[in-house]
Amino acid sequence: MNIEDCRRFYAEEIRFAANVHSPALLEAFARVPREDFLGPGPWEIASPDLKALSSLTKTQVSYTSVHDPRQLYHNVLIVLDKTGDLNNGQPSALARWMDALDLKPGIRAYHLGCGVGYYTAIIAEIVGPGGTVAASEVHPELAARAKQNLSRYPNVSVFFGDGATFDPGTCDVMFINAGVTHPMPLWLDRLSEGGHLVLPLTAASTSTLGVGVMARITRHGNAFSAQALTPVGIYSCTSARDAQREPLLKAALMGGGFMKMKSVRRDAHEKSDTCVVHGADVCLSTVEIS
Repeated sequence: MNIEDCRRFYAEEIRFAANVHSPALLEAFARVPREDFLGPGPWEIASPDLKALSSLTKTQVSYTSVHDPRQLYHNVLIVLDKTGDLNNGQPSALARWMDALDLKPGIRAYHLGCGVGYYTAIIAEIVGPGGTVAASEVHPELAARAKQNLSRYPNVSVFFGDGATFDPGTCDVMFINAGVTHPMPLWLDRLSEGGHLVLPLTAASTSTLGVGVMARITRHGNAFSAQALTPVGIYSCTSARDAQREPLLKAALMGGGFMKMKSVRRDAHEKSDTCVVHGADVCLSTVEIS
C-alpha cells in the first residue's frame, strides 16, 4: 500500500470506530497528511487504552517506535512531547466530536487547544476557502509549530495564549479541546444562531487531567440546548475551571446527571433539582428549552 492508500484505509477505520456520518470529515481525514504535523521521524506510538490505564494507575506507558509514515495511519496516539506527556490525540475520539459540530463549507470555526494543528487542518479542509478557522494554543512550542504547520491554509489564524479569554468573534462552530467546568459566557455570546459548541465538561482527577463527558450545546435564539455525547478524559483548561462547581461535576458524573442534561440556562434562578451543575451565570440543567 502506498501512503495515499494508507490514508484512505485510516479514514475508513475512523469511520467505523467513531460512527462518523459526515463524508466531508472522512474525506479530510483521508487527505490531510498526518506526518506533516508531527515533526521528523522516528515517531513513538501508544495505544489509547494503555495510555488511559497509565493515567489512572500513574504508571509509565510503553511506546512503539516507527520509522515509516504509513504506520502513523492507525487509530493511535503519537507522542509530541514525552517529557510533558503530550500526544496528538486519538483520531476516532476527535473525529466523533468534530462530526457533532456538523461542519460545512463557508462557516467560521473556533478550535481551542489546537496542539500542532493537525485537527485544525481537518476543520479547515471542510470549511474551505470560503470559511475561516481561528485556533488557539496555550503551550508556546505547540503554538509555534501549529502556526508553521498551518501556514499553508490562508483561512486559518493561530493565536498563542489563553483560549478561554480569547475572543474569536462570532462563530458558527466552536470546538473546545481542553476540560472545563462550564461553558464560558463569552463562548455562548459568540455562538451564532443554530451554531454548535462541543466541549468537555470534566471534574479534575489530577492537577492537569479531568474526566467527564463531551457535550454539544446548540444555540436557539437566546436559549441553548445541551446533550452529552461521549465519556472523556482530557487535559484541563485551568482558566476555565471553577472550584465551586468541581464537587457538583463529580456528583453529576457519579449520579448520571449529565445523561439528563437538556439545556444551558443563563437566566437568574435558585438552585433546584433541575440543576445538574448550578452556577449564577451559567447552569447546566435538565429543563428542556421551549
